Amino acid sequence: MAEKIVFRPADDGDPQVLVGLYDAAARWMQRHGIEQWKPGGKSEEHFRLRMKEGEVWLAEVGGRIAGGFELWWTDEPAWGPQPPEAGYVHRLMVDRERAPAGTGRAMLAHAERRIAEAGRTWARLDCLSSNPRLRTYYEGAGYTVVGEQPFKEGGGGSPYAVTLLEKRLGG
Repeated sequence: MAEKIVFRPADDGDPQVLVGLYDAAARWMQRHGIEQWKPGGKSEEHFRLRMKEGEVWLAEVGGRIAGGFELWWTDEPAWGPQPPEAGYVHRLMVDRERAPAGTGRAMLAHAERRIAEAGRTWARLDCLSSNPRLRTYYEGAGYTVVGEQPFKEGGGGSPYAVTLLEKRLGG
């Protein structure tokens, strides 16, 4: 029988664990030719701020961290000003050494439940436009491409071109 994935909100003792997840995911991307995250690209302070301004969740399997993600309630850099109708999933990170198959999808489903519980209709996320494998993964999870956000020199937008995807929740 597969081990159960348990979710818990990140707490003050978790930023170092989150940095480790991020760095491991970044190294995996680099080994697979995906130019997006870089080891050292997110600090403990980044995750503390995300916990303060939104939600950060950890997935545990057998008492060990298997993944994590951020849930934001606004995302103007990628989506522009929006009414409060969506939650935005960021930094979906899976520990490829420990996480059982399906952990990423389970984390997406958990994020979608949290968004729906907050009374919002849409789960939104973005992925690097030059990463068709990730886009296909999200489309397989029920997300639809609704736009592109080009790279903008000088700030004010995404630091790289991203594909915008969303999924209607409920009804």
